[in-house]
Amino acid sequence: MTKRVIVNGARGKMGQEVVKLLERADGLKLVSAVDEVDVGEDIHELLGISASTIEIKSDLAKAISETNPDAIVDFTTPQVVMENIKTGIENGVDMVVGTTGITEVDINKIENWTDKNETRVIIAPNFAIGAILMMKFSQMAAKYLDQAEIIELHHDQKLDAPSGTAIKTAELINKIQEDKEKEVEEIEKLRGARGGEEGNINIHSVRLSGLVAHQEVLFGGVGQTLKIRHDSINRRSFMPGVKLALEKLNEVDNVVYGLENLMEF
Repeated sequence: MTKRVIVNGARGKMGQEVVKLLERADGLKLVSAVDEVDVGEDIHELLGISASTIEIKSDLAKAISETNPDAIVDFTTPQVVMENIKTGIENGVDMVVGTTGITEVDINKIENWTDKNETRVIIAPNFAIGAILMMKFSQMAAKYLDQAEIIELHHDQKLDAPSGTAIKTAELINKIQEDKEKEVEEIEKLRGARGGEEGNINIHSVRLSGLVAHQEVLFGGVGQTLKIRHDSINRRSFMPGVKLALEKLNEVDNVVYGLENLMEF
């Protein structure tokens, strides 16, 4: 059975990759593209894809009513993602969300919405399979090396800092490591030089043109260090994870946060 999909944020860099994925993947079909840019234009023509015409719409709710989709993939912005999720859920459509900036409080709201409307939502800070493995390996390492810091590097158009992946990684490490006070009283000569803190973990964010998505987790122990790094060289690296989430939507309950919950280790 073919799953009918709306891409919300279709003209964004990630949205365009999802449109291309839906064209080449078996069992998935693009039925509508939603964005504020190039409204009325054919998304397939804009991307050089030889396929049926799909005009870009500006109204997600209207796109849902016109196409009766099975799922929505949302890659928009932190400012509007919660409104988009609410629109999808209230219209009875399952969602795959890659937009970052969703907090624990937001997830509680989404769970309440899905309970009332019997829908399912998969939210992932990162859809790259390698990045999921990087996070899993970091959690494993945290059992044996009790000091860790995270450096995440992204393109200069990324709106939020730190990245959702960095926060998720820190959360996974903090589940393993006990709270501890720093042994050295630090003097921060330049505010922010030590990065932000998520529990015990310092997170440092880099934003530069030429980057896509990269993360290093640095562990320190007596006389040794361990570095675990993942690099997304281009955005197509995220598409196997998006495809996995779309295929698993019917199997999950309520809200799933993190692609690792769909994978077997």
